[in-house]
Amino acid sequence: MPRPLAGIDRFPRIRLGHVPTPLDAAPNLGAALGIELWIKRDDCTGLAFGGNKVRQLEFYLGDARARGADTVLITGAVQSNFVRLAAAGARQLGMDIHIQLEERVDDADDLHRASGNVLLDRLLGATLHPFPAGEDEAAADAALERLARSLADEGAKPYVIHLGVDHPPLGGLGYVLAAGEVMEQGRARGFGFDGVVCASGSALTHAGTLVGMRAIGEAMPVHGICVRRDRSLQRRRVARRAAELAAMIDRADIGLDESDVDASDEVHAPGYGKLNDAIREAISMAARLEALLLDPVYTGKAMAGLIAHVRSGRIRAGSRVLFLHTGGLPAIFAYGARLEHWLSSEDG
Repeated sequence: MPRPLAGIDRFPRIRLGHVPTPLDAAPNLGAALGIELWIKRDDCTGLAFGGNKVRQLEFYLGDARARGADTVLITGAVQSNFVRLAAAGARQLGMDIHIQLEERVDDADDLHRASGNVLLDRLLGATLHPFPAGEDEAAADAALERLARSLADEGAKPYVIHLGVDHPPLGGLGYVLAAGEVMEQGRARGFGFDGVVCASGSALTHAGTLVGMRAIGEAMPVHGICVRRDRSLQRRRVARRAAELAAMIDRADIGLDESDVDASDEVHAPGYGKLNDAIREAISMAARLEALLLDPVYTGKAMAGLIAHVRSGRIRAGSRVLFLHTGGLPAIFAYGARLEHWLSSEDG
């Protein structure tokens, strides 16, 4: 462990993921965009289809086990990758799992509600709880707390993984570490990167990567592509989470604030979990040029943002760019009807 990240050692952690994940070149897609493109394959973290949340759950579930918990509670969208992986991690540790599914996508069809991550949640034996509000994090967390109290009254030892920003961002520590991992992989190949692109939603992957890069002396931009809220709200959220993470690892000296946060919402409309033409193009280009599969909610939107940055000149031609593939692939099947409609129109 490099000394700048030694403060992480005091936080309980359980190893769940296959790390280091691969760092793969994407020469065909890179050539089409006029950049040198590399993919950090955090879709390959293992554990029930993998994804970025595996790194985060190593710290949440490490904390849960250290506290003697036997039941995990978590909230997320109907097609949340986080809740699916929390269920998988809990099962590996012999814990019970309760999942609260929030209504964030107003045009969800029957396939959306039964396939993809929802099917995997059920296969993992999670107890599912519906929650009608999709944009009220405080209410979602409060509902989890009520459920946790009820379970405790029945003799369980619950552990709540909160959604809102009023709780420590333990999961972000996974990406503080991941920043060092990917830079070591680059150095082993004899190069660094000119910038990183990632999806920015709960903000822990974005903030953790930013803190990790700065803590090891890397000044490259971390381009966060907004997937849930607009740029102004997301910048504030990432800055807050980053400051908290820096303090948690005793590196408040890196001095991050909102001015250090790069967040873009130019491909976000019409909102969370909804397709647009830029996302469709990104999914198609990645699949047909690299056999790289992207999901409609996170990585498809993040790649659309990368493409938009290149075309606008925000990412310069010839740059060596790292794309953080955060997984989410089960959601492709939940969006099957909408993707099929688009593919049929292309074929026609």
